[in-house]
Amino acid sequence: MSTQPSRRSFLGHAAAGFSTLALSRLAQAQATTEPPPRPLQVEHAVAEPVSLEVNARPIPNFEPRDRSRTRFGSLDYRSGLVLTSSYRGFGGLSGIRLDAKGERFLAISDQGGWFTGRIRYSGGKMAGLDDVEAAPLLGAEGRPITEKRMWWDSESLTRDGNLVYVGLERVNQILRYDFAKGGIRARGEPIAVPPGVRKLPHNKGLEALVLVPKGQPLAGSLIAFSERGLDADGNLVAFLIGGPTPGQFSVRRTEKFDISDAVLLPSGELLILERKFSWFTGVDIRIRSIPLKSIAPGAVVDGPALFKADLGQEIDNMEGIDAHVTAEGETVLTLVSDDNFSMLQRTLLLQFTLVE
Repeated sequence: MSTQPSRRSFLGHAAAGFSTLALSRLAQAQATTEPPPRPLQVEHAVAEPVSLEVNARPIPNFEPRDRSRTRFGSLDYRSGLVLTSSYRGFGGLSGIRLDAKGERFLAISDQGGWFTGRIRYSGGKMAGLDDVEAAPLLGAEGRPITEKRMWWDSESLTRDGNLVYVGLERVNQILRYDFAKGGIRARGEPIAVPPGVRKLPHNKGLEALVLVPKGQPLAGSLIAFSERGLDADGNLVAFLIGGPTPGQFSVRRTEKFDISDAVLLPSGELLILERKFSWFTGVDIRIRSIPLKSIAPGAVVDGPALFKADLGQEIDNMEGIDAHVTAEGETVLTLVSDDNFSMLQRTLLLQFTLVE
């Protein structure tokens, strides 16, 4: 194990400092604060398939200082939930994918666990979660991936019908699951990845996956984004895997933001969820829009920010994003946070309407 402090260790010490200074609002979100380095045994791993109850508390206003405000950049706040459960393995949610109606969900924790269930709505607002189940991510041998050294950090998720892809940050590998063969009890097979993927920093590696569907530019490509793997110019490294034009490209890095997740809209607009941390300001997040057609091997892509938020709003360590289109034609973005299994952080589920 490296003697250099990890991002989790560093931010864990930062959280302790915030607590000592009694900055309660900062401590609440902990600004991507994470616990000290884990022992080899994964403390909050899902050991076996289990049904669980998840409690949900509504977040009526995204901006507590101005409860009349609903518009934030190009997004309009719809609803939010604070999620809790007595189940020890619930938390650490780092990726989420919804069905076409925005009801059924598939999520992963960063300690090697699947979570599935259904979002319950009331009057168009999220009201709770039903039918929640958890199960361990299995490897090719049919054993939980957490039994392998460093394989527990499952950070990214994308889906193409029954095929589900999961990115493992610490080892920078991608597993492919065929849900037609057992759903969340299916076995994951590693896929071939470019050499550059394996060279990413072990704690700032694979953080977002997007599968490009038929009818879009780059159809059939798996796009893999690093959290903070940097090229020679300090931009964020990403990869096109498979598809018509495999290769490496970069996302221009600005304002010290790192990538947390990404989602592709039917319009061909790629939305990238980003976050940054500062001891002085805490956590900031933003969503940037990048045209899919601008992505090509060797390209450096960029795009405007559609949305920004900080600890003045109801955010935490936001790590997952997905989108669905309602029957009324509204594009709804769903964001989920990773609470790092910390008492000072929260698991949030937030929804916004994309209005521009």
